[in-house]
Amino acid sequence: MKVLLVVAVVALIHGSYATLLIKGPTEPVVEGQHVKLECMYSDSELNITQVHFEVYYQGIQRWSPVWEENWCFRTLGVHRTAEKLVLIIPYVGQYRKGPYRCVSDAENVTAPDNSSQELSFKVHYMSELSLSREGYTSHLGFEELQVRLGEDVVVKCSTSSSEEPSYQWKKNGGDWILPSSTLTLEKMNATDGGQYTCMAEHPFLKSLNKRRTITITVLPKTSYLKRLYEGGLWYEPSNSRLILITSAAAVSFLVLILFMIASLYRRAKQTKTSKGPIDDRSQKKPIYKSSVESLPSTYGDKQPLV
Repeated sequence: MKVLLVVAVVALIHGSYATLLIKGPTEPVVEGQHVKLECMYSDSELNITQVHFEVYYQGIQRWSPVWEENWCFRTLGVHRTAEKLVLIIPYVGQYRKGPYRCVSDAENVTAPDNSSQELSFKVHYMSELSLSREGYTSHLGFEELQVRLGEDVVVKCSTSSSEEPSYQWKKNGGDWILPSSTLTLEKMNATDGGQYTCMAEHPFLKSLNKRRTITITVLPKTSYLKRLYEGGLWYEPSNSRLILITSAAAVSFLVLILFMIASLYRRAKQTKTSKGPIDDRSQKKPIYKSSVESLPSTYGDKQPLV
């Protein structure tokens, strides 16, 4: 009897110290790689069937269960064995870095003992490059920039990255490299036209890099003004664009006022020259002898007098 009691106490003590564990990457991963997470008990004999993964969403500030789901056309795989629960993330991005934890649904386990420690891993990433011209209203959404002869051009290259990247510009076919994120070309002439490429490189991972090429075409002033008038140039300085928009609005408002004045004048003229409905008050109703309106008469018929 005492032996059974001792065994029960040892089992109870051993079970009370069994905790949930979570395993995952111990070093940074590169965006696009797959990641494997595992949930398990420190005592492998405990049942893992009532355990699930949870991830903390920064946007809603709360923990949410992770089940098998389709995320951006890539299915998250959740697999269970006798000893562990496995989560496969096939494509890791900057928004899948965690934190994650394992949580038990067993009724006899209460918080905080029902969950493991939190696990987060660093993701190295770099977004596509964006180009913007200094003094202009928006990013360059296409691959050609047309400028007039003698104009200054300043193009900024930028990206979102896990670490601040290094930038450099080069002209295709040229022998120079500019170690900067900003390309500055003063007093453009015909020979300055061509293809310019911006390159961004991760400071730790040389394989993680992006590049983007833009063609700069130098137009004579007459051609530039003609293209601007015809709508061939997509990017004008912000002040010029504001002036054009304001002028167009003012002209439209003036046309509307003139149209209203013309309409009112035409309506007033028509009212003055047109004749109104005929009001023939000389016509009278038929007067019968027996009516109140009748006049004394010697006639005995009942025909109308008028």
